[in-house]
Amino acid sequence: MAVPQTIASLSRRASLLKESLEKSQSNTESMVAILGSFDHRLSALEAAMRPTQVRTHAIRMAHENIDKALKTTELILTQFDVSSQAEATILRGPHEDLESYLVAVDSLKRTVHFFSSNKSLKNCDRVLNHSNSLLAKAILKLEEEFKQLLATYSKPIEPDRLFDCLPKSLQPQSDQPGNQTDGRKPEHRSLEAAVYKTPTLIPPRVLPLLHDLANQLVQAGHQQQCAKIYRFIAYCILLLMDR
Repeated sequence: MAVPQTIASLSRRASLLKESLEKSQSNTESMVAILGSFDHRLSALEAAMRPTQVRTHAIRMAHENIDKALKTTELILTQFDVSSQAEATILRGPHEDLESYLVAVDSLKRTVHFFSSNKSLKNCDRVLNHSNSLLAKAILKLEEEFKQLLATYSKPIEPDRLFDCLPKSLQPQSDQPGNQTDGRKPEHRSLEAAVYKTPTLIPPRVLPLLHDLANQLVQAGHQQQCAKIYRFIAYCILLLMDR
């Protein structure tokens, strides 16, 4: 009696398992059908969205190009504005305001560098040629200003005044009683620390301006002209001292 019951129990379990497998298979087929439908719909949606995506990408690229063009245009306009202001200052000459003139020369140099680095820009060569021509005129005016400042502020010094630059122990001693020293012997004075003074040939306030002028001339490749001007002025001063 036990064997038939066991067989019957196993038969029921097998039937339940078969039903469960059939339901699982049915659910799987339904899920596959649903997923297939989703995939078909997504493919159709993607195909419908592709033209929109292409247009969106094109609009984004156009926006980026426009933004770059606007920034470049703004930069070019700034360079034109700076160049125009520098040109007005340079045409007035350096005599009235040398410091502003030097600033204008530096601004013009930056403009030349900008257009030299962006030769693909429209009308770049014309602007570059004009700026280089204006810069060459500015350098010539700086040469004249350098020469004029040296000639104006370089004064001859009396030969006797050069003794004042020597240490006291090396200065000529006067034979007058009122100019006697404190009683120390010459050999004692020679042991003192020798202090030499530099004669003031040019006013200190003018030296920075001459330095800036010379620096601009050297940067422009006019170091020989700068040296010639200095030698000429120095020669003229020496002639005045010999008279």
